[in-house]
Amino acid sequence: MANIQYYDVILKPVVTEKSMDIMADKKYTFYVHPDANKAMIKDAVEKMFEGTKVKKVNTMNIPGKKRRRGAVVGRCAARKKAIVQLTADSADIEIFSGL
Repeated sequence: MANIQYYDVILKPVVTEKSMDIMADKKYTFYVHPDANKAMIKDAVEKMFEGTKVKKVNTMNIPGKKRRRGAVVGRCAARKKAIVQLTADSADIEIFSGL
């Protein structure tokens, strides 16, 4: 496994209607590095966003969808998604506050 630093773990936030709805329960959704495990994701969130305490991390691997352009059939890249639940006394994540 590659040497992944905490700032390489979280790739970008997921902004969908469902992810916005679960923010009321202090659950935040991110695309993460495919080789990252739950402990690495927890450390990355706590180091990148001050005042946050992670309660639980759920991860899921999303396979790439088949795409077709004429006779050529290919696949989109596979992704890994993480839903991070914060504790009740934790601070909110600021990047989601303006959405």
